Amino acid sequence: MGFIKKNLLKVIAWTEQDSSTMVYKFPVPDRYEIMKGSQIVVRESQAAIFVTEGQIADVFTAGTWKITPDNTPILSKLGAWKYGFDMPIKSDVYFVSLKQFIGMKWGTANPIMMRDKDFGMIRVMGHGEYSFHVCDPAKFMRECFGTIHSYSTEDITDYLRSIVLAELTDLLGECQIPALDLAANYLELGDTARDHACARFGTLGLAVDQIIIRNFKLPEAVEKAMDQRTTLGVFGDKMSEYAQYESVQAMRDAARNPGSGGMFAAAGMGLGLGARMAGQFADNLDAAGKSTPKAKCAKCGAEMHADAKFCPECGAKNVPAGKTVCSKCGAAVSAKAKFCPECGQSLAAKCPKCGADVKAGVKFCPECGAKIK
Repeated sequence: MGFIKKNLLKVIAWTEQDSSTMVYKFPVPDRYEIMKGSQIVVRESQAAIFVTEGQIADVFTAGTWKITPDNTPILSKLGAWKYGFDMPIKSDVYFVSLKQFIGMKWGTANPIMMRDKDFGMIRVMGHGEYSFHVCDPAKFMRECFGTIHSYSTEDITDYLRSIVLAELTDLLGECQIPALDLAANYLELGDTARDHACARFGTLGLAVDQIIIRNFKLPEAVEKAMDQRTTLGVFGDKMSEYAQYESVQAMRDAARNPGSGGMFAAAGMGLGLGARMAGQFADNLDAAGKSTPKAKCAKCGAEMHADAKFCPECGAKNVPAGKTVCSKCGAAVSAKAKFCPECGQSLAAKCPKCGADVKAGVKFCPECGAKIK
């Protein structure tokens, strides 16, 4: 019994040394054995898998556990074992990290084809990150690491990355989001891809926590078309000024070309632009030199611009030639009209003295000279 007590492993624990180790098999030296009464210390964000005689006896969560037949299902079946658990048991302990492994990178090695309503078939490249954790240690052991002494994220990230890319590729093909709106839906696309990937991660005893899309890069031709469309939207009704600016810029760039072709091209562009500017300048001078049409006020006879609305001297409304003023609403209407097209007022009136027809707005009867009220 002294030999047995001397070689008893009393405390079994694991302190994580790096952020990438997922599984650690506790080393048992040749002169030591795990026996009944040994304690397993499991820290937060860890799980311990106790394996004996080639079978998973139990999975321990955070806490301090003593190895006894009462808390290990497989050991309870060995109660009739001839040594009664006083002799060494051929067992192993695997510690599994349950923390979230973040910052796992994903990126498209080949472009993703998607159909866009604005640009047709386009190729999209993208990159981002994802995170995951072990949710079922026993399944993870059976499906992934088996009896390996140490297992890290590097051993499985290539496979997990392929799952993430497959879900994103399928999602982009089905969602039919326009290329112009992709950036506005990064969060929604990432969350949907995560939900779809959960089932495939679950078959390995893993759970995916996040899929983050950093960027989807469109082909250069599509980005150029988007920039041009943005430019048109920014300039709006200033396109004529923008075209003139582009012409001047092109002339300057051509003038910088030291070759003779560039020199003659610059000269030609300069002459053409100069001719256009000279013609426009001449047109402006001709327009400025022409006299503005004049008119006379019907009330006071003062001279004024023909297109003026009111006389600058007396303030009377300017009535163009061949027009008259409605006595009710003041609108300028044709002198031959019988009714105002604005308010419907009758434009014909009767002389109160002789009964002759007179036009609206007339102050005296043209027949008898009586005053029209």
